[in-house]
Amino acid sequence: MIPRRAFIKKTTIATGVVLSGANLFASSHPSSPQSALIFDAMGEIRDVYTRELVKEMIASGLNAITVTLCDPKSYEEGAVKLAIEGINMYDTYLNANPDLYIKATKLSDIDAAKRAGKIAVFYLFQNSTQFGRDLSSVDRFYDMGVRSSQVTYNFQNWAGAGCKERTGAGLTLFGEELVAKMNEKGMLIDLSHANMVTMADTIKASKDPVMISHTTCKALYNNERNTTDENMRLLADKGGVIGMCQMRPFVSFTREGAYEKYISHILHAINVAGEDHVCIGSDRDHRRVTMTPEYIAELKAEEGPNFHEEDWPLYMEELNGPRRMETIWDSLKARNLSETTIEKVMGKNVYRIYKEVVG
Repeated sequence: MIPRRAFIKKTTIATGVVLSGANLFASSHPSSPQSALIFDAMGEIRDVYTRELVKEMIASGLNAITVTLCDPKSYEEGAVKLAIEGINMYDTYLNANPDLYIKATKLSDIDAAKRAGKIAVFYLFQNSTQFGRDLSSVDRFYDMGVRSSQVTYNFQNWAGAGCKERTGAGLTLFGEELVAKMNEKGMLIDLSHANMVTMADTIKASKDPVMISHTTCKALYNNERNTTDENMRLLADKGGVIGMCQMRPFVSFTREGAYEKYISHILHAINVAGEDHVCIGSDRDHRRVTMTPEYIAELKAEEGPNFHEEDWPLYMEELNGPRRMETIWDSLKARNLSETTIEKVMGKNVYRIYKEVVG
């Protein structure tokens, strides 16, 4: 990503449903991710990625991804400035690599990327502060190619309260107006990072299905970023989709065995919300990361007060690299999930909600 949230300097990390396209994803039971549709509901693309790394991501089966445009820890005019810069930077990067990426603004861009062996890249804001209190700014950013936005990041804004906020405040009056405007425009609402009250209020207020693109299950691990069973059921009842995040501190306190616990989060979400409402939202880098002093310095610069050394590494070693969707596919098969269910979780469910909301 560009930084973990705005392009960043190069580092020394080792890099080492009903579907619109005619039979594009229509094999009755794909035996691998390469023959299915793979869509990461929220992941990373960074300008430091080598062409070889991106080609390996494509070879692993990745067809589409939604990326964060800029640092969400900003407000007012600073948020607007970073949002515009993030769009321009991603546009420049994608345009410079037309054989690898398609800037995605509609469902058919996923189909085109699948046919051409590229990655369709959708744009996301991880906060609504760039909108301020001006609903016309939704139109402005939509016209620049943005198709999804979170209502909050970690703290209170004009629309609602984030998961780190001291009070349990919910969706505000302006938040209700923003939800209606995003519904009208066809901009997908993302409730990652919201507190449980704002999350529930928004699900109820939205006429369209909503997304929680990157979280895990509070019933399995009581982290403030995780989602309750109650809200997962509420989201599913309205047709929404919930993405299972690969940030290890949201999965397990312990590093040992974290990957198996991650698979358990996926299975729990399926049991609670249903197989039509769960997906993968990695929130992770595709590079093969090593915890060098240079990388730790990069993290501190990007995360600021969110950096807590005891939480690192954020990644699980089994998912450390560009072929992680293959690893998850194989693990779900090993847990005896049907191919139909695996296809839904790995991409078809995200495709479906983009079809319904973005079009």
